[in-house]
Amino acid sequence: MSVIKKKGKKLKTDTNTGFGANASNYGGRFINKDGSANIKKTGIGFIESISWYHTMLNIPSWKFMAIIFVFYGIVNFIFATIYCLIGVEHLNGIIANSFTDKFGQAFFFSAQTFTTVGYGHISPTGFWASFVASVEALFGLLSFAIATGLFYGRFSKPKAHIRFSENAVIAPFQDGKALMIRISPYKNTNLTDAEAKVTLGMRVKEKGTEVNRFFSLDLEYDKINALTLSWTLVHPITEDSPLYGFSKDDFKNNKGEIIIYLKAFDEMYSNTVAIRSSYTFEEVVYGVKFVQMYENSKDNSRTVLHVNKLNAFSEIVFEEVLTEE
Repeated sequence: MSVIKKKGKKLKTDTNTGFGANASNYGGRFINKDGSANIKKTGIGFIESISWYHTMLNIPSWKFMAIIFVFYGIVNFIFATIYCLIGVEHLNGIIANSFTDKFGQAFFFSAQTFTTVGYGHISPTGFWASFVASVEALFGLLSFAIATGLFYGRFSKPKAHIRFSENAVIAPFQDGKALMIRISPYKNTNLTDAEAKVTLGMRVKEKGTEVNRFFSLDLEYDKINALTLSWTLVHPITEDSPLYGFSKDDFKNNKGEIIIYLKAFDEMYSNTVAIRSSYTFEEVVYGVKFVQMYENSKDNSRTVLHVNKLNAFSEIVFEEVLTEE
């Protein structure tokens, strides 16, 4: 930890964030909204720079399925072309007059061989046709083994089904004001022992040079036993806070980012899940408060959580506590 001064007060900075201090070497934000690092790596080959396993586990479902179908189509197209080059007369059972019909039947024979279905009405004859069919069958077995592993990995991968509010807010709190961020689970999961950590990154001038400085923001509650409803992370802006004295214009005129790290225990996976996100100062709304997200049901038998109200807030009347100290 190092110490800097702000308005005559000494503030401890966090030096264990993993981010560099040289502000001129940083572009944009530190952490993207989806929690990924805002980093582009160069100086290494494209193939070498990508973990294909991690990529296939993390891409959206529609992209994953699209890759599977495109791969399946391309492989069968290639093998159908090879069968046509060898000669479809070496595939017993094909009855076709035009090249299109011949290629189509070769394509579907390839699909049957690749998937090891083998209906039997078409069979290879001759060395080369039989050799290609045997290679395709082996390639199909290996491909489906990989695809099955990826499907299982995506299905069983522990994931924190938690959403963050789109904005952080500055709202009245007790006799002053506080920075507030709201989170909520959105799946039918049971999360316990949730723990949050909030770090503020700001560009400050030291000896005429802009540098990055990071501060741990103390929370009213940084741990809760169960995350079943919404949880509002509250950082009281006291004299010990690096945000003390910040007005609405200060958030507009300064560059800063609020980074949230959250972890919880998922009973279904029997494992700890983690998620992170961030808010730039431009995404901090000053002088509002979050709207209640949950209420009792009409028959008073259950609590209804309105996930669509996660980022809902209402304007408040500015009071003395919301002006710059």
